[in-house]
Amino acid sequence: MVYQVDLNCDMGESFGRYKLSEQKEILAYVSSANIACGFHAGDPTVMRETVQLALENGVKIGAHPGLPDLIGFGRREMAITAQQAYDMVVYQIGALHAFLTTYNAQMQHVKPHGALYNMAAKDKELAAAIAQAVNDFSTNLVLYALSGSELAKAGEKIGLTTAHEVFADRTYQSDGSLTSRNENNALITNREQAVSQVIRMVTESKVISTQNNAVPLKADTICIHGDGKHALEFAAYITDAFQKHNIRISPV
Repeated sequence: MVYQVDLNCDMGESFGRYKLSEQKEILAYVSSANIACGFHAGDPTVMRETVQLALENGVKIGAHPGLPDLIGFGRREMAITAQQAYDMVVYQIGALHAFLTTYNAQMQHVKPHGALYNMAAKDKELAAAIAQAVNDFSTNLVLYALSGSELAKAGEKIGLTTAHEVFADRTYQSDGSLTSRNENNALITNREQAVSQVIRMVTESKVISTQNNAVPLKADTICIHGDGKHALEFAAYITDAFQKHNIRISPV
C-alpha cells in the first residue's frame, strides 16, 4: 500500500537559528511552507525572499500568523478576544498575500503559529474566529490544524478544506494534545524515535502518548520545525525513511 502525506515546514522566521541559504536547502524536501507574517517573526524582506525561494522550488505556500510577540517568538499565551484573533489572522494573511500577488502566485493554506495554534486547539471561540477569518479571506484556502483539535473541528464545520496536522518532533498527551514546551519531555530529539512516531501516525493513524496510551488521530500533513538545530539533516532523514515505507510526500 502506498500512503500520501504533506510535509510542511515553518519558514521565514527571521529570528530563528537558520539563514535563508539553509531554508533553500530544506525546500528540496518539503511540499508546503508556512511563512511567518511579521507578528511572531519575519519582516517584509524575509517574507519576500522566502516566497521567492518557495516558488523557485515548487513548494506550496501558506500564511503562518501568530501572536504579536517577537520577543517570545509567539510561544507565550496572550489574553485576546475572539474578535482580536480574527483581526490578527486576516491582517497577517493579507500581508503574505500581497507578496504572492507580486509574483502572480496563489496561497494554498493558513497555519496558526505557536501559542495561537495551541490556544485555538482547545478554545472553541478562538477556533471559530480563526476559521472564520480564513474562510472570509478565501474559501479556497486550506486550514492546517492540530489533528482532532477544536480548530480542526471549526474548519470542517464552516466548510473549509482542513488538513489534520501531526508533529514528528513533539510528544503527545492522551487527550491528543501536544505536551507543553514547558515540560522536559515535550520535544523528541532522537531522530529515529521521531521518524518511528510519524510513520506510525501515517500508516496506523495513531500515536503513543507519554502515558503509553494509543491515541487515534488523522495525519494529513506533518510539521518539521525549520528552526530546529538539525532541521536540514532531519528533513533528509525523514524523506529517506518515507521512501522505504511507501509514503509519498505530496501537497494537501
